[in-house]
Amino acid sequence: HVQLVESGGGSVQPGGSLRLSCAFSLNKYCMAWFRQAPAKEREGVAYIYSDGRTNYAASVKGRFTVSKDNAKNTLYVQMNSLKPEDTGVCYCAAGVWSAVQGICDFAYWGQGTQVTVS
Repeated sequence: HVQLVESGGGSVQPGGSLRLSCAFSLNKYCMAWFRQAPAKEREGVAYIYSDGRTNYAASVKGRFTVSKDNAKNTLYVQMNSLKPEDTGVCYCAAGVWSAVQGICDFAYWGQGTQVTVS
């Protein structure tokens, strides 16, 4: 079982930047950032796997960068060129890689941090 605690959310003008952090208690999972806009489903936006590979949703590619500091047990996402449509609650998630399905099964979630772009 892993515990996840996000920080770094806030309000920013369009074009601005924010960096979110997620402290985790156990470093053996694939990890990701999800966001949930008002009245919309939660969506994955940035993924990082145990081998260091990253993957991004098309809507944030080129603007967001996910990274992980294993020494500090902290996951980050640097969000640049923010747009109003990036507004929502951002969640850090950790999961177990399924070799059969070729996906990360996200089972652990942080409490979320609000990002508002306006």
